[in-house]
Amino acid sequence: MLSSPVDQIKDRLDIVEVVRGYIKLQKAGVNYRAVCPFHSEKKPSFFVSPTRQSWHCFGACGEGGDIFKFVMKIEGVDFKEALRILAQKAGVELRKEDPKLKTEREHLHEISELACSFFETQMEQSSAGKEAKDYLLKRGIKEESIKKWRIGYSPNIWQGLSDFLVSRGYKREEIARAGLALKSAKTGKYYDRFRGRIIFPVFDLSSQVIGFGGRVFKEDDPAKYVNSPATLLYNKSRVLYGLNKAGMDIRKKNRCVLVEGYMDAIMVGQAGFENVVATSGTALTPYQLRILKRYTDNILTAFDMDIAGDSATKRGIDLAQAEGFNIKIITMPEGKDPADVALEGNWAGLVEKAKSIHDFYFDNVFSKHDKKSLEGKKDISKILLPIIKRVPNKIEQNVWIKSLASGLEVREEDVIEELVKIKPENDIAVEQAGEKLAKKTRKELLEERLALLILQEPKNINFVKQEDLDFFSNKEVVNYLCNNKGIVSNVPENLADRVNYLCLKAEVEPGLSFKEIDVQQEFKECLRQLKTLFIRDKLDCLSKEIKKAEQENDLRKAQQLVEQFNQYSRSWTDLEISEI
Repeated sequence: MLSSPVDQIKDRLDIVEVVRGYIKLQKAGVNYRAVCPFHSEKKPSFFVSPTRQSWHCFGACGEGGDIFKFVMKIEGVDFKEALRILAQKAGVELRKEDPKLKTEREHLHEISELACSFFETQMEQSSAGKEAKDYLLKRGIKEESIKKWRIGYSPNIWQGLSDFLVSRGYKREEIARAGLALKSAKTGKYYDRFRGRIIFPVFDLSSQVIGFGGRVFKEDDPAKYVNSPATLLYNKSRVLYGLNKAGMDIRKKNRCVLVEGYMDAIMVGQAGFENVVATSGTALTPYQLRILKRYTDNILTAFDMDIAGDSATKRGIDLAQAEGFNIKIITMPEGKDPADVALEGNWAGLVEKAKSIHDFYFDNVFSKHDKKSLEGKKDISKILLPIIKRVPNKIEQNVWIKSLASGLEVREEDVIEELVKIKPENDIAVEQAGEKLAKKTRKELLEERLALLILQEPKNINFVKQEDLDFFSNKEVVNYLCNNKGIVSNVPENLADRVNYLCLKAEVEPGLSFKEIDVQQEFKECLRQLKTLFIRDKLDCLSKEIKKAEQENDLRKAQQLVEQFNQYSRSWTDLEISEI
């Protein structure tokens, strides 16, 4: 009997290698650990188990599961899409399904891929496309880069792409939902969003086309760039252009160069510096920073920065600083962008001269203001004090304070006094990637502890009687462990996630190493407390029911409830005596 595609994928792919394709992993005993990619944190709480082919975050988000759940979570896709991504990695062929059963996301992926091919063909075969290609070649983009980045051309007609996609069976409404067409308010007809432009496809981490950027190559159009709107596939604040190609080099070099535009990323990469991505004209966002954290803690920026103003770029850098990134600033020559410098062959020299964020800010501000005059001192402190306030590391912040005091020729105490007056900006903080994990009840913690102690010392099962299972909320897991004498094998599918979580926690959580006698004593005490909590809750419930029965004058029912109450009370007394 042929195994299912899911089983074939699990057989062929190792979860460690798949996860490592997205985030940095460190060996931790028999497991691997990392900073969790699903919430903001400083210390690693994310663990991957090669033995059980599972993962779990023991930090704020509490996420966990198998290889499919990881891809679903990190790619932001449903199970079908995760299955397709992993099948491609594993070389597993999926059966063709009824087109009617395809999801909206799949339809949009198909439309985007077809549109990309259409634009590529137009660049190669149309006269206007060849003109656009000549423009790129003259700008220094090589033929192989045009093919590598799948750059194309959109014909300067109203419905060229739309008519092509309709001929392939797609509706104009679907084309609009893919961000490729607009509906006229006057006529109600649809027309192409991109017309007469060089087209840069935008890819997700799996190199699927999800959006487009259209650039003019004739200077008579005032709108230099037109970009895809937000769609089911594309959100510019959650995408870094070129990361699908740069990820491996970023990990290898342990640093990422950030530029602003498509051309900058392509030209810098073409010059041999492939650890480069572009923000595509947006300021750095919390989501983009969380993605970058999977690859490196070191960022080099090549942005236009106005540190005296409240620029969006500067606020993005402030976010990165608050998140603990090591940041360096590549200072661009006057009037040039990274694409120009890369073409001239001077990019390596600029990278070597990159300044720390401290040096960049101080050099920039002090060069523009007179530190000798009272007004100049006030202007300098007005700009730098809020920046210093946001430095998260106190040791580093103290270095900034010393530098400002020395530069202004004032006492450090005076700088600190002024710094205290600065109100912190609450919005300069990286948002959590998900909701915080709900706090576990004492009962849940006790049940979890008992399961962990069974996994560490299976002989503890001998202390669990059949009637004790009534005290557990999660009877199935404890029952499974008891029936298997604490040995984890052939886990039922409905219990797999929970058992894998407990096994992984038993391995990574400190403080589970006791002498055998200590383990037995702790197990007995946890079991006693669990029974106590169960009985207490039962007594509270019975007390309310007795009161209600008396109010309804149902004396017979009240008497039965009182007998149950007394029975549980005796059990509670027996537990208290056993503690003495």
